[in-house]
Amino acid sequence: MKISKQSQREARQLFRNCQVNGLLDENRVRQTISLLVEKKPRGYVGILSRMHRLVKLDLEQHAAHVESATPLTDDVRAGVKNQLDGIYGTGLSITFLENPALLGGLRIRVGSDLYDGSVKTRLEKLEQSF
Repeated sequence: MKISKQSQREARQLFRNCQVNGLLDENRVRQTISLLVEKKPRGYVGILSRMHRLVKLDLEQHAAHVESATPLTDDVRAGVKNQLDGIYGTGLSITFLENPALLGGLRIRVGSDLYDGSVKTRLEKLEQSF
């Protein structure tokens, strides 16, 4: 869907107004969306679609998925959390998953960043080098 530049600017401004201390406030987003739907300003469908995209991208940037072959101990989880908080700041939602196919090591995905220290990937790279 193609939207006007004015609608894009308004969506970005509304998105910025929904942030508190650099983090997205869910209540502000809900209030903003309900006001948009209620008042229906010119180009509100485009504003809503752009807001949806901005919120989705922000949520992806603040979500981390940590995969390991075996369950991680609390100490390792705390260490991973501290490292990620140091890199990406606080407010990161971390999900720990088990993936036996990794064989060992960790695979961490935060937004579009991927840190892959798994044994499976190392073996695949070694295989490709032959």
